[in-house]
Amino acid sequence: MSATADDVGGPAKPLLTIKGLIKHFPLKKDPLGRGGGVVRAVDGVDFEVLKGETLGVVGESGCGKSTTARLLMQLIEPTAGEVIFDGRAVGSRDLPLKEFRRQVQMVFQDSYASLNPRLTIEHSIAFGPQVHGVPTREAVQRARDLLARVGLEPRRFAERYPHELSGGQRQRVNIARALALQPRMVILDEAVSALDKSVEAQVLNLLLDLKDEFGLTYVFISHDLHVVRYVSDRVMVMYLGQVAEVGPSDVLFDTPAHPYTRALLSSMPSMDPDHRTEVAPLAGDPPNPINPPSGCRFHPRCAQAAPVCSQQLPVVASAGTHHTVRCLMHVPGSGHPQALAAAA
Repeated sequence: MSATADDVGGPAKPLLTIKGLIKHFPLKKDPLGRGGGVVRAVDGVDFEVLKGETLGVVGESGCGKSTTARLLMQLIEPTAGEVIFDGRAVGSRDLPLKEFRRQVQMVFQDSYASLNPRLTIEHSIAFGPQVHGVPTREAVQRARDLLARVGLEPRRFAERYPHELSGGQRQRVNIARALALQPRMVILDEAVSALDKSVEAQVLNLLLDLKDEFGLTYVFISHDLHVVRYVSDRVMVMYLGQVAEVGPSDVLFDTPAHPYTRALLSSMPSMDPDHRTEVAPLAGDPPNPINPPSGCRFHPRCAQAAPVCSQQLPVVASAGTHHTVRCLMHVPGSGHPQALAAAA
């Protein structure tokens, strides 16, 4: 991918680098002094997003996907950790928050709540560029051009209000609004999960076309594993506030390395009667994020768990080319029965 005018770090550098990202939500104590503590929503997350790729993010509800997205956008303040965009720390003198948000935009799950009901569609899209200094006439023209690009005829839709549109049309408006600032990265948090399947397919194909046309980088968060496989170059699996596995999409779906990833993928519905899931691949709910298990957080639900899993925190290990996993079975000399012996 060739360098752009905004490409400070060079084409070979990751566009987004996350180091030690933590978000703990404090809990109040009751009048008797009981309770307190923190909810460990995101608890030490490290990953990279490469320029021009789509990174899919999957995991059960409550694993920290949406909180991570909001931390990336700086909508909530992290407890600890660094967000580095194209070689510059977000919020520093080199990259003020306003400049960062011009280059990174987000599309939310709830297409109606994301739009101001008092603004017409045209003004909703034009508002962001105006805040960033684009003249009103140019911002409105940009909004109309983007409406046409996402398949909404400007003469029919520009003066409408959000309640006059369907869910799919509103999500197209949200996508147009995200593109109005000409960003380099778009974070899509369950952006198609509220749509019916025919509209979902149209929006997904639109997103892929826009990615190629505008040279975008996507972080795509979804529960739908079929959709994630369709759109993603790489996939990151999260469990209870931590990254369990990261790898190329085809590799991770065909040869998952983490037991949780295998259980997650085995829950995907199959149209083949000979490959129906008859036994639940995973039992029980995720542990309480207020008091997570010691050692590996997945060990209470893991069929391959050994005594060492409850005692030792797994480190990130290699499971192949560009494929990493946080599991003691892949750490030589970890003490797990299925781990390789440590090299002499």
